[in-house]
Amino acid sequence: MDLPLVSVEIVQRVLICLVRVVALFASMPVFSSGQTPARVKLGLAILVTFLIFPLVDFTLPENTFAPVPLALLVANESLMGIMMGFMSRLVFTAVEFGGTIVGYQMGFAAANVYDPQNQHQVSLMSQFQNVIAILVFLAVDGHHIFIRVLADSYVLAPPGMLDFSGQVVPYIMELSSQMFVLAVRFSAPVLAVLLLSGLVLGLMSRIFPQLNVFMLSFPINIGLSFVILGLTMNIVVTLLGREFTGLADQFHQFFENIRE
Repeated sequence: MDLPLVSVEIVQRVLICLVRVVALFASMPVFSSGQTPARVKLGLAILVTFLIFPLVDFTLPENTFAPVPLALLVANESLMGIMMGFMSRLVFTAVEFGGTIVGYQMGFAAANVYDPQNQHQVSLMSQFQNVIAILVFLAVDGHHIFIRVLADSYVLAPPGMLDFSGQVVPYIMELSSQMFVLAVRFSAPVLAVLLLSGLVLGLMSRIFPQLNVFMLSFPINIGLSFVILGLTMNIVVTLLGREFTGLADQFHQFFENIRE
C-alpha cells in the first residue's frame, strides 16, 4: 500500500502548532512537574497537537518559510506558550507565598521540605497548601480549561502576533501584582488570629512576668493556626476554584491585548 507523501509545508505548520503546545505543557502547573516523565509530557503535547491541528489549521501561515523566518516564528510561539503557562502558575505562586507567611508566623520558619513539583525547598505550610491547590485544580477540570483556551488561542492570537510593544507586558505585570493580594487573602484569617494571639500573650507577659511566654507561644500558635485552617478550608477551596475557573477570562483578555 502506497502511503501519501506529506508536503514540507504541512510539516512546518504542524511544527508551528506543536511548539506552542509543548511550551505550554512545559510551563503549566501540575504537568510541568519534575515528577512527570519527559516522554509523558511530550506524548501528551503531540497528542493534543494532532487533535487540535485540524481545527486551527486555517489560522496557521500557508507560505513555505525560509529557515530564519521559521526560526523567529518558532521562538515567538515558544514565548506565547511560556507566557500562558506563567499566567496560570501565578495562582500556585500566591498559594505558596501565602503558606510561607503562615508557616513563618506559626513558628515553622525552619521546617522546610522538598517540593518535588518545583524541585526546591519550601516551607511545610507552603507544601500543604500547594497540594490542596493541585487537588482543587484537578477537581475543577483546570486541565480541560487549558485545552479549550489553547484551541481558542490560535483563533484569537494566530502565530506570529505576539508583540511586546502593546498592552501585553502591562497586563502581565498587573496579574503579577494581584498575586500578592491573593496570597494575603489566603493567609489573612490565620494572620489575624495569630496577631490577636500575640497581643494576648504580650499582655500576659506584662501581667505575669514569671510566665515563659516564648515557650508557651509555640503550641498555642500552632494549635490555633490548624484550627483556623480547618474552619476556613471551605473558603480557601471556593477561592481557589474561582481563581482557576477565572483563568479562561484572563487568557481571553490576554489575547485581546495582543490583538490591540
